[in-house]
Amino acid sequence: MSWAEGLEVLEDPYGELRAEASRLLEEALSSWPGAGGVSICLFPPSKLEFGDLTTNLCFELARRTGSRPVEVAGELASALGELLSKGASRLLRSVEAVGGYLNFWADLARLAELTTASALKLDAGYGSLRTEKPMKVVVEHTSANPIHPMHIGHGRNAFLGDALARLLRARGHDVETRFYVNDMGRQVAILAYGYDKVGRPEPRGKPDHFFGLLYAMTYCALEIRRLKDALRLAAEGGMEEEARELRAKLDEWVFSAYELREKDPELFEDLFSAVESDEDPDSSVSEVMRAYEAREGWATELIRSICSRCLEGFRETLSRLGITFDGWDWESDLIWAGKVADVLARLEASGFVGVRGGALELDADGVAEHYGLKGELGLSPGFKIPSLTLTRSDGTTLYEVRDVAYTLEKFRDADMVINVVGAEQKLAQLHVKLALHAMGEHEKARRLVHFAYSLVKIPGRRMSARRGQFIALDGLVEEAVARAYEEVPKHSPDLSEEERSRIAEAVGIGAVKFALVSVDPDKEVVFTWDRVLDFEANSAPYIQYTHARACSILRKAGRGPEEPDFSLLAHPLERELILAVARFPELVASAADGLRPDAIANFALYVSDKFNSFYASLPVIRAEPRGLSDARLALVGAVRVVLRNSLALLGIEALERM
Repeated sequence: MSWAEGLEVLEDPYGELRAEASRLLEEALSSWPGAGGVSICLFPPSKLEFGDLTTNLCFELARRTGSRPVEVAGELASALGELLSKGASRLLRSVEAVGGYLNFWADLARLAELTTASALKLDAGYGSLRTEKPMKVVVEHTSANPIHPMHIGHGRNAFLGDALARLLRARGHDVETRFYVNDMGRQVAILAYGYDKVGRPEPRGKPDHFFGLLYAMTYCALEIRRLKDALRLAAEGGMEEEARELRAKLDEWVFSAYELREKDPELFEDLFSAVESDEDPDSSVSEVMRAYEAREGWATELIRSICSRCLEGFRETLSRLGITFDGWDWESDLIWAGKVADVLARLEASGFVGVRGGALELDADGVAEHYGLKGELGLSPGFKIPSLTLTRSDGTTLYEVRDVAYTLEKFRDADMVINVVGAEQKLAQLHVKLALHAMGEHEKARRLVHFAYSLVKIPGRRMSARRGQFIALDGLVEEAVARAYEEVPKHSPDLSEEERSRIAEAVGIGAVKFALVSVDPDKEVVFTWDRVLDFEANSAPYIQYTHARACSILRKAGRGPEEPDFSLLAHPLERELILAVARFPELVASAADGLRPDAIANFALYVSDKFNSFYASLPVIRAEPRGLSDARLALVGAVRVVLRNSLALLGIEALERM
C-alpha cells in the first residue's frame, strides 16, 4: 500500500467534506446581510444529480431579507465559487444553485484517494467514530424465562441486544451486557412443582428442551384439572352457558394433552397421574412460590437446580450464535438481599401507594400528574395510566416491583440503562419509570430506555409455550444451517466437505440473525425461508456472497493497488461506491446514537447492490490503463472493509470464500 503511506487518514471522510462545506458557507455568510445566527445544515441530496451535499438555508435567508430563494442561492453560489477558485478547500470542487438549493460537488478523485486509503489503513477500525461524551451503558437483553428453550422471539431480542452493544462499543461507550434470570413467579413454580412430582429425573437431551416439555405438560395438566373442577361446579349450579364455554376450552386442552403425550408418553403419564392425585395442585404451586421467595431450603435447592440446568442450555445456544454476557443476574437475589423490600418501603413512603383488596398498589397516574410527566412520556393529557400492583394479598411481590429494584442495581455504575424488551411490555416498562419517579429517582427514570421490538411470525405456525407449541431457536438455526448446506454448492461446487460445513454454519446463522435485525424494530418480522436464504438480494447470504466476491477479485489480482489514478473513476457507480464508503463512519455513529441496528443492515444491502452492479458493468483487474485498474482495486478493497465491518456490527461472519 505504498501509494497510501503518506496520505492523511480520515476517520470520517464524508464528515470532513461536510465540515469543509460548512466552513466555506460560514466565510461566505460572514458579511451577508441578515445571515447572523442562521443555521447551516448540510445533508446528502435525494438524487445523485444534485451533488454530493446540499443545503436549503437559502430559503431561510430569503425569508429574512425579502428576496427570492433562487436569487439568494445564485449570489451565494457565486461567492462560494470565488472562494474555491482561491484554493479554500481540498475536498470540494464546485457549488451550483438549483431552485433555491445550494449543491456541493466533491473533488471526487481526492475524496476517493483519501477515503479508500483511510478505509484500508484503519481496516477493522474503519467506521468507529468515538463520541466526545462516552458513557457507561448497561444493555439488558434476551433474559428468557428458564422454563423452556429460547424461541424465535428470544432470538430477535438476543440479536438486537447484541447488535446494540456492538454499535455502542464502536461509538466509544463502555458497554456491559446483562442477562436477567427470571427465577421468581408462578411459571417457574409450576415447572418446579411438575419436576418434583415426577421424581426430579435427570434431563434427557438438552436440558432447556427437556424442561420446556415438562413445563408445557405441567401447565396442561393443571389447566385440565382446573377446567374439570369449574365445569363440575357450573353443571351442578345449572349454569349451562358457562358450562358450554368451559367444555369448549377443556376440549382444546385435551387435544393439547394428546399432542404432548406423543412427545414422551412415560413422562406424560407419570405427571398427569401425580397431578390428579393432588388434592389442591394450585395451592401446591403457590406454596412452592411462597417458599422460594422466603428462601426455604427445599424450594431453593429445587428451583435453583432447574434454572441452572436451563441456563446451561441457553449458554450452549448463545455460544453457537456468538453471543456472550458480562453478567447473569438472578431475580431472587434481589429479594433475598432486601433490595425489593427497600423499594417497597420507599414507594410506600412516597404517598402514591394504597391498599386495595389486601394488595399494595401504586397510583401510576397520580405520579405522572404530580410531576407533569405525561407529555414527556408521549402520553395524551387525558390518558389514564393503570395502577401498578406491587404485592399480592399474600404479601408476595410481583415482577414489576422486582424490575424496579433490578433497574436501580443496573444504575449503580451506569449512565444509561437499555432494556431490550418486547413491545407488549410497554405498560410494564412505563410502570418501572413511574415507580422511579415516585421514589425521587428522576434522572435514572429519564436515562432508562425501553428498546421495544415487535413479534416474529412464521406463516402457518402458531406459538404457545404453555401448550408446548413454539419455534425453538435451536431448531430454527439447525434448519437454516441445513438449508445453507444444500445451497452453498450451487455457488461454489468445488468446496471440500469441511469448507462446505463451515460455510453453511456461518451462512445459516448469519441468515437468521440478519432476518431478525434488518427489519425496523417497531415492525413485525414475517419469517420465510425464501427471503432469509436468498443469495441474490436482501439477506445476509447476499451480503456475505458480495464480500466473498470482493475478496475473490483481490485474490485473483495477485497484487495491491500500486499507482492508482483516482481521476479515472468517472462512472456513476464508482461515484456511488466512493460516497457510500465515505459515509460509512457517519452512518455507524448515527445508528449507534439512534439505537438503529437495522440501519447498518440496510446500508450493507445498499452497498452490496451497488458493488454487484459495479462488478457486472466494469472490469477491475483487466481495466486499462493500469492506473484505472489500481484505482478500482483500491475501491474494491475499501468496499470489502465496509461490508466486513458492517456484518461484524451485526455479529455476522464475513466469509472470504463461498
